[in-house]
Amino acid sequence: MPITPASVAGLPDGLLSSARALQPRTVALRRELHRTPELGLALPRTRDAVLHALADLPVSVRTSRSCGSVVAVLEGGRSGPTVLLRGDMDALPLHEDTGLDFASGVDGAMHACGHDTHTAMLASAARLLAGYRDRIAGRVLLAFQPGEEGFHGARRMIEEGLLDDGPELAYALHISSTVPSGQLHHRTGPIMAAADRVRVTVTGRGGHASAPQDACDPVPPAAAMVGGLQTVLTRRVGPHQPAVLTVARIEAGTTDNVIPETAQLTATLRTLSEPVRALLHREITEHCRHLAAAYGCTAEVEIEPGYPVAVNDPQATSSLVRVGEKVLGRHACVAMTDPLMGAEDFAYVLARVPGSLAFLGARPAGVAPGDAAPNHSNRVVFDEAAFPAGVAVYAGLALAALTAPERP
Repeated sequence: MPITPASVAGLPDGLLSSARALQPRTVALRRELHRTPELGLALPRTRDAVLHALADLPVSVRTSRSCGSVVAVLEGGRSGPTVLLRGDMDALPLHEDTGLDFASGVDGAMHACGHDTHTAMLASAARLLAGYRDRIAGRVLLAFQPGEEGFHGARRMIEEGLLDDGPELAYALHISSTVPSGQLHHRTGPIMAAADRVRVTVTGRGGHASAPQDACDPVPPAAAMVGGLQTVLTRRVGPHQPAVLTVARIEAGTTDNVIPETAQLTATLRTLSEPVRALLHREITEHCRHLAAAYGCTAEVEIEPGYPVAVNDPQATSSLVRVGEKVLGRHACVAMTDPLMGAEDFAYVLARVPGSLAFLGARPAGVAPGDAAPNHSNRVVFDEAAFPAGVAVYAGLALAALTAPERP
C-alpha cells in the first residue's frame, strides 16, 4: 500500500493549523500524564486518561486484561487498508529535577523519555483524523502502548492481537530533546540497535585477603574481562559493523580483608545486524569462560535477548519524508547519517509490518545543542511548541495512505 506523491499532494493544507488548534488539549493531556508517571506494563491512571481523551471520538476501543494497552480503531467512511500509528505511555524509574510546574508528583518515576508527549500527540491526532473520517478509505489503528522501557510492551500487544487487523503500514514518532524543535529526523534501514543484557558470574574460592595464594580470587579475571571484552569487538567484528559493549556494573566482595567467592559483571550489548548479534553472543561467552579458566576460575555467562534491531522500510520511510515535507516544509525534514545505538521495541512491529520510526525534535528555545539535557536525563525538558508538528505528521501519514479517491 504505497503512499503516492499524488496522495501526499492531496493532503489538506490546514493539517498543521488544525494541530495547532488542538494544542491546548495536547498540552493538557501531556501535563496530566507528566505529573502522574507510571512504570512498566500496568498503567491504570495513564490508561484512564487516554480513554477519557478518546471518549467523545467515533472510535472503537480495545483494552488489555494483562497490561495497560489501549487500541483505538477509527473506521473510515469507506472500506480499505489499515494503517497503524503507535504512541508509548510508560515512564522511567528516576527522580525528576526539572523544576517544571507540572513536574512528576510520583517519587522515583519520571517521563524522562517523552512518552507522555507521544501519548498526547497521538490522542490529538486521533481527534484530528476523526474530522476527516468521511474521506478515509480504510481504518487507523491507534496503539497506545505500555512497557516500552524494557518490558517488551509492543511484543505483548502483538501477542494479544495488535496486528490481527492486518495493518499494511506502521509509523511511530519519538521525541528528542537535543534535535531542533519541530524538525523531523528520518533514516532508511537500521535506525536503532538491538539491545541485549549480559551477566557474567565468575566463581573462584574465597579466603583471607592476606593470603591470596590459598584462595582463587575471582576479582582479577572479572577485571580483565572489562578490557578483554572490548578486544572481542575489535578483533571479531569487522570495522564497518557497529557494535557497542558497555560493562556498567561490577560487584564483588563485602569488605577489605575477605577474598570473595564470586564476582559479577553486568553489561549491555548493542548491535545493528542479527549476524553480528549472534556472533557476539558466542564470542562473549567463549571469551569469558576461557579467561576465567586461565585464572583457575569458572564463568557462567547469561545473555538475555532484548529488543531486536529497528529497521525502517525504504518505501515507508520515503513516504514519511514526503508527508513531512508537505506538512512541515522541506527544511524541517533532515536525513540522519547514522543510526542510534539506543533500542526501541517498535522494532517488533517493524519486523512484521513495513513502516518507519522517526525522531521529532523538541529542543527548548534558546538552549544550545550541547547544553540540552538528553532523553533519560532527570533534567530533560521538551519544547511543547513541537507538539503540533507531531500531531500533524501522524494525521498526515494516515490520510495520505487512506484518502479515498473522489467518486466519479
